[in-house]
Amino acid sequence: MAQSNKPDLLIIEDDKGLQKQLKWSFDQYNVILAEDRDSALVELRRFQPQVITLDLGLPPDPANASVGLELLEEILSLSPTSKVIVVTGNDQREIAMQAVNAGAYDYYQKPIQPEELTLIIKRAFELAKLEDENRRHFQQQKESFHGIIATSPEMMGVCQKIEKVAPTDVSVLLLGDSGTGKELLARAIHDISPRRSKNMVAINCAAIPDNLLESELFGYEAGAFTGANKTTMGKIEYANGGTLFLDEIGDMPMALQAKLLRFLQERVVERVGGRESIPVDVRIIAATHHTLEDLVNEGKFREDLFYRLSEVVLNIPALSKRNGDVVLIARSLLEKFNRQYSRNIRGFSKDAVQAMEAYSWPGNVRELENKIKSAVVMSDSNQITAKDLQIDEAQLREMPLNLRQVREAAETRAIQRAIVLSDGNISQAAKLLGLTRPTLYSLMDKYSISS
Repeated sequence: MAQSNKPDLLIIEDDKGLQKQLKWSFDQYNVILAEDRDSALVELRRFQPQVITLDLGLPPDPANASVGLELLEEILSLSPTSKVIVVTGNDQREIAMQAVNAGAYDYYQKPIQPEELTLIIKRAFELAKLEDENRRHFQQQKESFHGIIATSPEMMGVCQKIEKVAPTDVSVLLLGDSGTGKELLARAIHDISPRRSKNMVAINCAAIPDNLLESELFGYEAGAFTGANKTTMGKIEYANGGTLFLDEIGDMPMALQAKLLRFLQERVVERVGGRESIPVDVRIIAATHHTLEDLVNEGKFREDLFYRLSEVVLNIPALSKRNGDVVLIARSLLEKFNRQYSRNIRGFSKDAVQAMEAYSWPGNVRELENKIKSAVVMSDSNQITAKDLQIDEAQLREMPLNLRQVREAAETRAIQRAIVLSDGNISQAAKLLGLTRPTLYSLMDKYSISS
């Protein structure tokens, strides 16, 4: 029983002798051993360890790191908060750095000295504990992240990535449907960056006519064209020292893309009608609802510009994919519009909550905001109803509200997937699910699942 109070440490190593040595050396932890990809994934699902050591040379090809690198990717996909320490040979520094770039916490080169590796593992546990405390605090302070209201794992993951990327100067590309809050997220990146004391300048590339967009971005000299009575700085210059947010970058005309690329490469601008090169220091954040790779393939967007803009890509989930966020955001918007329109509407009726959760929200947060605003203005009672929200019942998805139904549906899907992945082998499926074989058989009988 005492061992259960120790932190779980997963060691993925195919050398039996080294396994024993490491288990003995790390007796302050609950050491879990795995010798290949399959056993590693089973133990990962079963224990969800905070720290993992991963020997990159695993069967069936222990002489190379390909299996280990693929496993690293799977581990980080299944447990993105786990700290993975990759273990490599002396001549594999380049591979070790590749693993770190892929998301590994650190690397250690063989031969293993337990005292040295212990220090790395200890630091990894300390960092994992700190991040876990921060996540819990962040979840408790739902509205503390620069105006972004979220508790869903989907959006919390985006916010955590923003915290990592904000202190850097890398270009960020925000991808998401219209109305998902891309400008709000761009503002959050700016507000927690070292550039927050300078301007964040936003420009919508789709809202300005093509013939005016160049002068809006780069400015113009007096006399450059009819009506240019004085020299005017462009948006890029106004953002000097700060952040330039290029919304709907996918709609930028090809001719202007070339000029923007030159600016990104040389960090100087030339105003329309001017010849002087003006140095400008800005951080670029771009956003679009288009799939830029498709536009590149169609010849509508420059490939070299795409790679310049997408040093880090953040995918913003649609509101319908953000489990639990709809009602949370709606309550915040209700408070906002109560103040704005001097109303005292106290909340949402049960049918309104059910409608909001079951509606697909094709317009995302912007559509939710419009419906709440309209309901606050038009409602005659102290509660907003589904009728006030003007949500068509024909557009509602069927949402099980009974927790038992939700749990049974999730368990059924997981069991069916495990059986498929194990090719009908019940023992293997039980291992994948972290269950005993009799327990799995019992659940299969309960849900009428056949192998």
